[in-house]
Amino acid sequence: MTKEIQLAEELIDFIHHSPTAFHAVENTARELEKNGFKKLDLTEAWTIEKGGKYYTTKSGTAIFAFQIGEDQPEETGIKFICAHSDSPGFKVKPQPEMIADGKYLKLNTEVYGGPILMSWLDRPLSLAGRVLLKSGNPLEPTHKIMDFRKPLVIIPSIAIHLNRAVNDGIELNKQKDMLPLVQSVNADLEKDNYLVKLLAKELQVNPDEIIDFDVFLYEWEKGCIIGPEKEFISSGKLDDLAMVHAGLKSLLATTDTKSTKMLCIFDNEEVGSVTKQGAGSPVLRNIIERIMEKLGKTKEELDRTIYKSFMISADMAHSIHPNQVDKHDPVLHPVINGGPVIKIHANQKYTTDGDSSAVFETICKMADVPVQKFVNRSDMVGGSTLGNVSTGKIDIRTVDIGNPMLGMHSVRELGGVKDHLYMIKAFETFYNL
Repeated sequence: MTKEIQLAEELIDFIHHSPTAFHAVENTARELEKNGFKKLDLTEAWTIEKGGKYYTTKSGTAIFAFQIGEDQPEETGIKFICAHSDSPGFKVKPQPEMIADGKYLKLNTEVYGGPILMSWLDRPLSLAGRVLLKSGNPLEPTHKIMDFRKPLVIIPSIAIHLNRAVNDGIELNKQKDMLPLVQSVNADLEKDNYLVKLLAKELQVNPDEIIDFDVFLYEWEKGCIIGPEKEFISSGKLDDLAMVHAGLKSLLATTDTKSTKMLCIFDNEEVGSVTKQGAGSPVLRNIIERIMEKLGKTKEELDRTIYKSFMISADMAHSIHPNQVDKHDPVLHPVINGGPVIKIHANQKYTTDGDSSAVFETICKMADVPVQKFVNRSDMVGGSTLGNVSTGKIDIRTVDIGNPMLGMHSVRELGGVKDHLYMIKAFETFYNL
């Protein structure tokens, strides 16, 4: 097995076991602890030292790992790689049970982010997330992460015989057309608290112990490597768990002990990042300030550290589409397996500028990795990412990059086997500078 295939398979496994942001953070924390990182609780006192490896989490869906270097941070700065744990999809609403025509039980859901709705139709789906249980302290309920890990529900499309214009284009209504079917109604069905009882059975607790839940739909089928040359990765949540995985692998592989390094995995990028665990919150600055205070640094040394630092904001990028070439810039055409993509936007939806682009291009050259560039067509509005949101809170030199992909925000996205290795090599080179 080649190195690139091995890493692609590891990525597919990581995604398969990370159906929600809760699981992505839990799995990331597990790998960090296996490699000597110590957990620090945000609510407790910290003790940190030079050469130490630590991590902390926020709200169960964001995680921040850092390795304290031997050098003074105000002299060498901090090397940041940032990504996000969330993906577009569907969250189950409270009291979600709905009966259709007295015949079928379905679940009431709400769209999270901007998924390609049609890609969710007619696929086996499962449920996963977090369940909150009663505890001895009303301010601190017990958190349980769960995953049914079996096909439970499906969102059926309507037959072409009942909508002859379906192939002419159809607008799917999020409240009407996108509700998942659970089961047929029968004499034994107890509709009230159906989901709570299902969750209780899975967790082996009494239903009365469940106070609330954060439960999401996800595609049940595992990703795979496809193509006669085994060059593509077909999987859900490549945006942005591919960058989470690449950042994690790179941090664990770093050999440099002089400079301080951080891996920051935020939540809620898909809905604007302005949450307590998102890039638009003060969480990163608070953690940096806390680290510096524990290292005995002054306010001026904190400021110097910030201005000596460099951040790679890693969120997936668009490849040229083989059937929709006209949707892209007429000149810049990133391609899958062509290497990492630097994302550029004149109006700063991406925070890249000439300076930060030059830095990342140099890193890729040092890593012997090809590099590409992306800009939108000038007459089209594109997306944004966490880079420009984060730098609005902490003004660090930043480049926005990502691996090229097709089908972004589909339940099943397409990326490149070689690109994952390329990105890991670039990240490792950056951390080892």
